[in-house]
Amino acid sequence: MDRDRLHNRTAVVTGGSRGIGRAVAERFVAEGAVVAINHPGDEQAAEATLAALHAIDAAAGRNRRDHLAIKADVADEHAVAAMVRQAVGQWGRLDCMVCNAGIQSVTQGHDFDAATFQRILDVNLNGAAYCAREAIAHFLTREGGGSVIATSSVHQLIPKPTYLAYAASKGALGQMVRTLALEYADRGIRVNAVAPGAVTTDINAAWIDDPKARADVERHIPMGFAADAAQIAPLYAFLASQEAVYVTGQTLYACGGLTLYGEFKQNWSS
Repeated sequence: MDRDRLHNRTAVVTGGSRGIGRAVAERFVAEGAVVAINHPGDEQAAEATLAALHAIDAAAGRNRRDHLAIKADVADEHAVAAMVRQAVGQWGRLDCMVCNAGIQSVTQGHDFDAATFQRILDVNLNGAAYCAREAIAHFLTREGGGSVIATSSVHQLIPKPTYLAYAASKGALGQMVRTLALEYADRGIRVNAVAPGAVTTDINAAWIDDPKARADVERHIPMGFAADAAQIAPLYAFLASQEAVYVTGQTLYACGGLTLYGEFKQNWSS
C-alpha cells in the first residue's frame, strides 16, 4: 500500500459508517486522505468508524486530522448540498466524492410496493446524482478537477429477479457515470464506478452466517468465494488517485468473475 498516494486529498464517502463505505474510508485514510463519512442516522456506527480513522492516522504517526461524520439522507438534495458545504467549509476544498450509499429490498415485477420502489431509486440513483452534482459544482469553482466514484453492482449488468428497483437503479447508475464522465472529461473531472459482486457486508446478512446459504452463493462465483469489503476498497483508492488520471466513464467489476457467466465454463451450448 502507498501510504502517500492520497496525501492531503479530501473525500466524502456516503454510506461510510459500515460495509464497503467504511472499508473505503479506512483505505483512503491509510493512503493519506482526510475523509468525511456520511451516515443516515446510526450515530454509534459513525462514531466507531470515526475512531477507527483516527486510529489509522495514529498508527501511521500522523497528527490528529479533521475527519468528519456527517448525518444526511442522500435522497434529500438539500441535505446533500449542506453536507458538501460542511466538508468544504471545514477543509477548504473537496477532491473526491464517493457515492456509496445504497439500499435494496424485494420488489417483484408483478407485485411491488410503489413507496419501496421509489425509496430505492431515491437513495441509489437520485442520491448518487445529487452527490455528484454538488461535488462537480464545487470542482468547477477551482483548479485541479476532481473525482466522483459511484458504487454500482454486478446487477448493473446481470438481471436480479424479484429485486426490480435495485437492478433498475444500478443499471441507470452505470449510464449516469458514463454521461457525467463525457460531459466533464475536458475539465479534469473523472467519473467512474466500482461494481462489486457478493461481498460480506450487512446488505447480504441473509446468507453470510448461514453455511448452507453461503455455500449456495459461492458456488455461483467463478473464483469460489465472496469478498471482504477490504478487498474491494483498493479499487476506489486507485480511481481517486493520480494513477487513474486517464480513466473516466468506466465501471470496474470486482465480482470474482460473476460477470463472466460462469455457467458457460462447461461448454454445454455447442
